[in-house]
Amino acid sequence: MKEAPVAIITGAASGIGQALAVAYAEIGVTVVGGYFPGDPHDPAVTEQLVREAGGTCAMQAVDVTSAEQTEAFARTAVERFGRLDYAIANAGLLRQAPLTEMRDEQWFEMLDVDLSGVMRTFRAAARHIAADGAMVAVSSIAGGVYGWEQHAHYSAAKAGVPGLCRAVAMELAPRGVRCNAVIPGLIETPQSLDAVNSLGPEGLREAARSIPLQRVGRPREIATLIRFLTSRDASYITGQTIIADGGLTVRWPG
Repeated sequence: MKEAPVAIITGAASGIGQALAVAYAEIGVTVVGGYFPGDPHDPAVTEQLVREAGGTCAMQAVDVTSAEQTEAFARTAVERFGRLDYAIANAGLLRQAPLTEMRDEQWFEMLDVDLSGVMRTFRAAARHIAADGAMVAVSSIAGGVYGWEQHAHYSAAKAGVPGLCRAVAMELAPRGVRCNAVIPGLIETPQSLDAVNSLGPEGLREAARSIPLQRVGRPREIATLIRFLTSRDASYITGQTIIADGGLTVRWPG
């Protein structure tokens, strides 16, 4: 009997990461989910949702700014479940800071999580991932496509993610490992519902009027895209950046 594929997902305690853990459970993929202990989201909720979907999930604390912790996170998949097939770099930080008031510490903290954290996750996974494995990183429409005032550090980090994925795709292609980036549009997650650092509930409702599909996206809709990109159905897709935004970036201006 063939062993179940195993995926590692950073930022799995809420939002897109949590939705992906459940989506993987539905097709028999075992999940090692990473969560940051300082976040308010309970990782036990993800474990419960995965169990209810018929899957297996082990949640593990991981700070993606730590090389030691990301290495241990990837090793957990192999040591506990015998293999590693998919690596999803989803952990992210979002903070508002006007450019003229931004401290160097704020700039470097953002890049350390949202860009260097992706690199650390992929680097750790690359040491263990199966020959036909796949990696996906989550970028953002802010930086990946549009600029966002008072978020220069976030936009810069997210803009770097597709470039990193293209380079990783070329480097790992001889091993049969694929790497792609996903750019979500406006998705209703705990991060986007933060009215201080992001749009908040009212801002999302207002923004929905500019989206051709007339609504913001759901975490599940991004999760199933990532699941597809790591599946055999996407076996010839690598080094690409896929935008899922309800048509926002292709709408006619005005």
